[in-house]
Amino acid sequence: MRILRRILLALGLPVVLVALWWFTSANSTSYYFPPLSTILHWFGKLWFSARFGQDVVPSVLRLFAGFVISAIVGVALGITLGLTDALRRGAEPVLEFLRAIPPTVLVPVISILAGIGDGSKIVVIVSGCVWPVLLNTIEGVRAADEVMVDTCRSFGITRTARLWHMVLPAASPQIAAGLKQSLSIGLILMVIGEMFAATNGLGFSIVQFQRSFAIPQMWSGIILLGIIGFLLSALFTVVEKRALSWYLGLRESQKRNG
Repeated sequence: MRILRRILLALGLPVVLVALWWFTSANSTSYYFPPLSTILHWFGKLWFSARFGQDVVPSVLRLFAGFVISAIVGVALGITLGLTDALRRGAEPVLEFLRAIPPTVLVPVISILAGIGDGSKIVVIVSGCVWPVLLNTIEGVRAADEVMVDTCRSFGITRTARLWHMVLPAASPQIAAGLKQSLSIGLILMVIGEMFAATNGLGFSIVQFQRSFAIPQMWSGIILLGIIGFLLSALFTVVEKRALSWYLGLRESQKRNG
């Protein structure tokens, strides 16, 4: 019963919004806002065909590659800076300078340096995704319980063992929060990267439809982009709940006891 209620709560608002869009646009004569029925017709015609493999699959693979690289670099660098105060203070001005540069500004530069292949698109994604992971990892590592750290030292537990069994588990909730933020940023940068000097991809297709005034096709691509974002977020939530089940259970018990 609880699962059914959660499903209804999750789907209730989207169903209402889709129904509202359907009925309000049913008699639309606007060239730029066609009826939803027309958009869905093109949605099925375009994305349940060979175009899915030609445009959608490459986009998702680029996003996955950029996300994984950002996670590895962000967590590794975040742990290093979080554990070493002197190194963190020395690197902070450079990190703040780089973080202040919008990744979208770098797209033309990256395209010139790395070309128009998949590599440049992945670099664009990494340039924006790495920051939430890096900063959340630093804060998570620094927030580790000092009493537990001192206790580990007094018992002669090695630095590697402390890292794997105490620091990383303590920082994992904030690392997961950074990864979730970077996933949303990565989806945006994936589309932006494919709008510049690309030959395929979902962002490339949407721009091509817009330039050729194929408005229903353009809207179908935008809807597909939203669906992909929703599915990726849902998948990440499932993985997060499994990986952090111990933390979520502890927080739930604290709520009940509090």
